[in-house]
Amino acid sequence: MDFIGAYSPDNLTFLLKGLMVTLKVAFAAIVLSFVFGALVGTLRYAKIPVVSQAMAVLVETIRNLPLILIIFFTRFALPEVGIKLSVEMAAIVALTVFEAAMISEIVRGGLNSIDKGQIEAARSSGLTYPQTLWHIVLPQGLRRMMPPMVSQFIALLKDTSLAVIISLSELMHNAQIITGQNVNWVIPILLLTALIYFAVNYPLSLIARRLEARQA
Repeated sequence: MDFIGAYSPDNLTFLLKGLMVTLKVAFAAIVLSFVFGALVGTLRYAKIPVVSQAMAVLVETIRNLPLILIIFFTRFALPEVGIKLSVEMAAIVALTVFEAAMISEIVRGGLNSIDKGQIEAARSSGLTYPQTLWHIVLPQGLRRMMPPMVSQFIALLKDTSLAVIISLSELMHNAQIITGQNVNWVIPILLLTALIYFAVNYPLSLIARRLEARQA
């Protein structure tokens, strides 16, 4: 093992560039998956005829597919039908589609956890269904959704490493390139990569635990 050579300024800079790509892709996917997941989850909760059933089929289909297949599809299958995406955008789209399906279930579960008596009371006081959803159900449901949602975002950040299969220059991809240059760098670089993932994800896990403690 060669820790000194592995941790050269050039290698560390290359890993840092990969981390920046990881965070960029993860941030974009988190924002988009939250928006689409919240929309789909709310539509399913609202039980709108046809729409809710269609959303249910879509969500269950996506949730039962491996993420790596969705990544392959966005990168290699979409161009066959005229939709050409960059490597980075393909990763963002794949992660967004997969995580939005997961987030939608969290949203739906959070909304379903609200006591029906509150909804009935709001409706009897003259609020319309959309007003009840916006002012009564969503604010309470969102607080209950936050702990599992943060946990899901942690999983999303780790899942960016799967984009190595389409040569996205994220953290794991760059670590792989460095270790390919010298067999003595494998353990030092993988240890450092693991430490970087831990340093990014552990604070998020603490946030999730704190949110869970507040719900208890």
